[in-house]
Amino acid sequence: MSQFITEEDVAMECRGLHKYLGEGEMRVHVLKGVDLQLRRGEVSAVVGPSGCGKSTLLYLLGLLDQQDGGQISVGGEDVPPNKDGAHTRLRGEHIGFVFQFHFLLPEFSALENVMLPMRKLGRLSEQEMRSRASELLHEVGLGQKIGRRPSQLSGGEQQRVAIARSLSNRPSVLLADEPTGNLDVANSMMVFDLLTRLAKEYRQAVLIVTHNPDLAERCDRILRMEDGLFVP
Repeated sequence: MSQFITEEDVAMECRGLHKYLGEGEMRVHVLKGVDLQLRRGEVSAVVGPSGCGKSTLLYLLGLLDQQDGGQISVGGEDVPPNKDGAHTRLRGEHIGFVFQFHFLLPEFSALENVMLPMRKLGRLSEQEMRSRASELLHEVGLGQKIGRRPSQLSGGEQQRVAIARSLSNRPSVLLADEPTGNLDVANSMMVFDLLTRLAKEYRQAVLIVTHNPDLAERCDRILRMEDGLFVP
């Protein structure tokens, strides 16, 4: 990517992010003033030892938790503190998630699982949602299995459904927490390649938390975290 970064290139940013966990003597300073800029079309990996703050950072950026200090902006808009309604709206409009566990609803088909974020956002008609979900499932190679339930799909196929679901609202930011952690080597590489290819095609900023050094090395940027801060 060019060294000249414009505001349009930046999908998400955080400045001076702090987070504490626990109470009293057990209170721990997990994030200690983290600065981060996520750029469209760029795939970044966050690596570091367990307990260094990687997943905490991901949950804050995903607006699933509230920071104790600092500012997050997404899509050029500062995220207001302690306003659940605003967080829900920004999350639905801008952020997609892929987790280690796919969290597909077992009673729904692949198509219906991909439609869920679209239903929550409420901007498309039923036919538009079905068309969009079908298109995404074809993109991830599951066009012939849109009617199958998760129990009828392999682990790799279930994670590909989760990727399609994460893309359903055309988010500008994709956050992935150990997205290949439950897959074998072949499926891990396939899912990673699919995730990064689609993200670049859609010009999304992707942040992946991983303990897999092979996957991290294939990202555009590696961010190493130790004791609540990024280090050189």
